[in-house]
Amino acid sequence: MKETLLIVEDETDLAKLIADYAKASDFDAVICGNGAEALTLLREKKFSMVILDLMLPGLDGLNLCREFRQFSDTPIIMVTAKVEEIDRLLGLEIGADDYLCKPFSPRELMARCKTILKRSRKGTSSPLLDSESTAFQIKVAAQQIVFRRQILELTRSEYLILSYLIAHPGRVFSRAQLLDIAGEDKLDVTERAVDSHIKNLRKKILAIDEHAQVIHSVYGLGYRFDDGE
Repeated sequence: MKETLLIVEDETDLAKLIADYAKASDFDAVICGNGAEALTLLREKKFSMVILDLMLPGLDGLNLCREFRQFSDTPIIMVTAKVEEIDRLLGLEIGADDYLCKPFSPRELMARCKTILKRSRKGTSSPLLDSESTAFQIKVAAQQIVFRRQILELTRSEYLILSYLIAHPGRVFSRAQLLDIAGEDKLDVTERAVDSHIKNLRKKILAIDEHAQVIHSVYGLGYRFDDGE
């Protein structure tokens, strides 16, 4: 059977475009343009993935996500035009698996859907609720990361960077992207601050396991996470 995506988006043209790309990517797609109606639909029917807009009539995306997480761990990708840090972080903290800002490439959205669903088929739960890594576990509610059953003592910026890297294994992030993820995209903070965060993260991880080389430098590009497990 084909995987079925629920597209919760009130912009009709965008919803249809996403549905067209979903079908071209061998998914079935259902469109719903109202948050409250989408929540009812999610209670009644099982979907493989939810593509969720933040700004919706009836019930906004954040509250819908919060309600949905009370009874389901079905993967969620949020899409929104709101790029402020609080919106991004809040979306991830209440259980979204990934986050795309408008305008975005429908091809990239489909690629992310396939990646997350592949993890799910392996029996892996949401990477930001319980990470794909066998060595690391992200405790979103407590804002903690556990490594080999030991809590890593992290600053907020370190937590945000490491949790995002763990959630996207193998993907390379530039210093600018990681700076933004850490919420330090101020004019008086340079991208070299990321190098400091990465250095500290490596030190704290190696203090628990001296062989754990999990954050890799990619010359000229940035950093990627891969624990090899």
